[in-house]
Amino acid sequence: MPFSIVSEACDEQRRTVEMLREARVRIDAELSKAIVGQKEVVEQLLLSLLAGGHCLITGAPGLAKTLLVNSIAQIFKLKFARIQFTPDLMPADITGTEILEENGSGHREMVFVKGPIFANVVLADEINRTPPKTQAALLEAMQEHQVTAAGTRYKLDEPFFVLATQNPIEMEGTYPLPEAQLDRFMFNVVVDYLPEDDEVAVVSRTTACRPEPIEALFTGPDVLRFQEVVREVPIAEDVVRYAVRLASASRPGQPGTPDFVGEWVSWGAGLRAAQYLVLGAKARAILHGRSHAACEDIRLLALPVLRHRILVNYKAEAEGVTVEHVIGRLVEAVG
Repeated sequence: MPFSIVSEACDEQRRTVEMLREARVRIDAELSKAIVGQKEVVEQLLLSLLAGGHCLITGAPGLAKTLLVNSIAQIFKLKFARIQFTPDLMPADITGTEILEENGSGHREMVFVKGPIFANVVLADEINRTPPKTQAALLEAMQEHQVTAAGTRYKLDEPFFVLATQNPIEMEGTYPLPEAQLDRFMFNVVVDYLPEDDEVAVVSRTTACRPEPIEALFTGPDVLRFQEVVREVPIAEDVVRYAVRLASASRPGQPGTPDFVGEWVSWGAGLRAAQYLVLGAKARAILHGRSHAACEDIRLLALPVLRHRILVNYKAEAEGVTVEHVIGRLVEAVG
């Protein structure tokens, strides 16, 4: 490859990295018009978007999950769709269906009407309230970025980003996602209640004047370029090995697994966990103004990446040991 072409590519990459570094401040400023607090949650959603992954959001009702996702979609000028999952929701309600329509010449033909999944940012609200068949339709689209109807494949719009919410309180009449499907989500982000001062700020703001409109800072093509740059971020082999060791140490019965894992864990994280740890570390490095990923990035992303990939057993539940406690011990044990 000629040197001039390589040089131009490097310059383009540097410009994109600088844009991302500067973007963090602007994004926080725009989000502050609608969202108070939740800095860690916001960062994890941004990292997932930049890495091209999907997010599972766990939190009680009324914590502004929909508002947050919609606000991020506005900042990146992305098409937003919200799907409320219910027990009677069918796969065609998500993906779309064919209808019989009369064309201009008077002939009738089958026409595919796209469903709400044909958006850039899809909020799957309470995904565990719909039967497995409908869940699988969404998760297939997440993995393949396409929808098949009547034997025809339809490509989804890019970038494509799914955020699925779960309510941890009301579990009656729900259909928990199988572990194999949970594994397709990059992060499991936990949204907790705000501190008192932040709640006061939210109540004061939402009961006064209307909030300022959020300004679009980027476009869909910008997001795709950011995702390409994230994958090009250099990372040392030692850091990659650390991510692999952290994921493999969570598997009971494996050589070198800590004793507490065999005692408390029934199922550990797979290979996809290490992949997402590395991708997330690269995205976090750029977002924090660094040109390379480090082990510290891996450690800080261990909770959202591993939280839904490690299953604790009955003994752990009886002793009050949570998956977060196990992950904390893993980070301490793996050097």
